[in-house]
Amino acid sequence: MTVKKDNCSVRMDFEDNGVLALLIGEHNQNLAHLEQRLDVSLNSFGNSIKIKGKADAVKRTQSALEDMYRTINETGVSALEASLIDDVVRWAENGVDAPVAHRGGVALDTWKKKIVAKTKGQKAYVDLLQANEVVFGLGPAGTGKTYVAVAKAVESLKKREVERIILSRPAVEAGERLGFLPGDMKEKVDPYLRPLYDALYDMMPADKVDRMLTSGEIEIAPLAFMRGRTLSESYVIIDEAQNTTPVQMKMVLTRLGQNSRMVITGDLSQIDLPHGQPSGLADAVGLLENVAGVGIIHLSGDDVVRHPVVARILRAYEAGQTP
Repeated sequence: MTVKKDNCSVRMDFEDNGVLALLIGEHNQNLAHLEQRLDVSLNSFGNSIKIKGKADAVKRTQSALEDMYRTINETGVSALEASLIDDVVRWAENGVDAPVAHRGGVALDTWKKKIVAKTKGQKAYVDLLQANEVVFGLGPAGTGKTYVAVAKAVESLKKREVERIILSRPAVEAGERLGFLPGDMKEKVDPYLRPLYDALYDMMPADKVDRMLTSGEIEIAPLAFMRGRTLSESYVIIDEAQNTTPVQMKMVLTRLGQNSRMVITGDLSQIDLPHGQPSGLADAVGLLENVAGVGIIHLSGDDVVRHPVVARILRAYEAGQTP
């Protein structure tokens, strides 16, 4: 591949026309996607692509095209999904070493696919999960704090590093509230744990998830019912932990038994506790910041991996502006 530069214009020449055709996409759809995301003009001719635009946008586009070309060449995919193109653009914008990350430098191995860190923050998050027994993942919606935690739990179960996964969240804060919902215990708490279920089914065959739920290898444990237990040989995920009280948080943290890991996720900007009630998540983060074996990460709008507009909305809120 050779590159010729002329002011804010770059011509990229590619050696393999077959790979280039996949990069461009049917009816130039991949190039159109890049044009929309990066605010550049792209034209393909022969074995070349010409990029025009502002210098910084041209540089990011060049990096994205190189990563896309390498991905096709090295993985043998028959088509590029829009989500992968968005990942490549995000890596280019954030300065992440995309080729290394995408080829498995920071990947979690689940039954259905490998989950790769898509931002610098997510890479740091995965590193903390590898190194610590207890990890607090804080950040706004869309940063992958729950999804990455589930991926790590599934990988640990697949490798038999743990015997079970335990999922919990304080959606139902007291036993009496469960009584207002129809069905058995699982049916009562399922609506609140839907994001965790969605992640599980994305990483595991549906029949395996169902079998493991039946056998207890995957357990749904309402937070109010955790008291008195010792959770050994387990990967425990406490989601939406900003809505725990300090008493609940202390209780759940002290459930951790031998050969277990715990991830506590939450968004401190979305606390739904009654006015004046302190958040157990905020309390714990302040108390445990320097405790050995405890990792804490604050993800931000730069780590949002949903639709690009979500990142822009979050940045506007963080800046105190109307999106």
